[in-house]
Amino acid sequence: MRFFAGRRRLSADGEVVVGHHNSNHILPLGRPLAYLLGMDSGQMRANFRVPLETVEAVPRLWRESEVLRVVSERMDDVPRCLWDFGDWSVHAYVAGRSLSEETGREPVGEERITRLARFFARLADVPADALPPRPSDWPDSGDSQAFLHRLAAYTEHQVHRRNRPRFGALFKALEIPSGMVDDFLRSRPELTRRPFTLLHTDVHRSNVIVTPTEDGERLSVLDWELCLYGDPLHDLATHVVRMGYSDTERKLATERWAEAMERAGHTALTAGLDRDLDTYLGFEYVQSVFPDVMRAALALPDEPDTEDVVTAAHQVRRALHRAWEWLTPESDPVDEATAVRALREWHAMDSAARPVPEEDRKRPGGRRSRGGNGWCPGADQPRGVRRGLSTGRGPGPRPGPPTGTEPLESLESLERHVC
Repeated sequence: MRFFAGRRRLSADGEVVVGHHNSNHILPLGRPLAYLLGMDSGQMRANFRVPLETVEAVPRLWRESEVLRVVSERMDDVPRCLWDFGDWSVHAYVAGRSLSEETGREPVGEERITRLARFFARLADVPADALPPRPSDWPDSGDSQAFLHRLAAYTEHQVHRRNRPRFGALFKALEIPSGMVDDFLRSRPELTRRPFTLLHTDVHRSNVIVTPTEDGERLSVLDWELCLYGDPLHDLATHVVRMGYSDTERKLATERWAEAMERAGHTALTAGLDRDLDTYLGFEYVQSVFPDVMRAALALPDEPDTEDVVTAAHQVRRALHRAWEWLTPESDPVDEATAVRALREWHAMDSAARPVPEEDRKRPGGRRSRGGNGWCPGADQPRGVRRGLSTGRGPGPRPGPPTGTEPLESLESLERHVC
């Protein structure tokens, strides 16, 4: 299985879609692999999915395949994981266009917002005992305050402190206050207790696929690797922020979410909605400062020009402004000139400390992270499509050799045997 799947993944056919967390090679399975997977046709398209080394901003509780095994049994518009090899996987392909391609930054529309609200209600239908095991110290269902503090601790220890050796000088130059996540939490009231549910935590326009149907369209949600078990208001908050809703559509999305939960018999999940959603929205903006700043810095090419640095500075200042509204609304973050200077100085220092080998600069699909942490595909830039794949030297580990007790004489002999 690994042999044929790996051979297909490195094929020059199909297209490559690069997102924040994965590189996805989309192409037909081919007859030998389809036979092994029990599929009717080798023309069935699949998604050969390879994780990318990137800036981690949220905790990972389970493997994506573990979650998909549960939800795909209960939700027919969720892509199945066909096989998980550990370091990469093969998924059923969902035909259609992403919502970001359909709408850009324009309004999503009332009907689609209503359908997405129903999606969250169906997530709440997934029983907790059907989910994969959680760590023994994971907060108990209903302890929303402990759940939020768990997220905050991850931000402080695994995102902020873990990256200070490389980015600390940049954080200081941008005047990002130490302990700002804790400062934010201390400024907020205690959360209402709400039952926990399965959370997707990453429902944004690029992760929603629109597929035309006879009676309209179907919306399918992809990318389940960041799922959590916790307070459903966290899922709603990350959704409305990352969708880029206008104020009008954000209000509509919140109302439809509450209505969908009540209709599905989950009224308890809406307790304290009006007050607590604000806390989760503020937390989303505050915690995102660290990953957004690091991603903007990593996006700088090896020899950035003025436009490159100014673009990165705009991204940095946007993240700072959104956080400052919740931290110190009476003051402003650093100006553009300071952000540009901070990024230039960091880039020069980082380049000098960790030079990029010439062979890495020529690698397709991304550039080598100078921190030694593997691939940074365009420094976590938004999802894009690249037609074809001319080489097997793209990001992610190569597939290993076939397993078995007898040596493989040749690919052709194995193909004849399987077919």
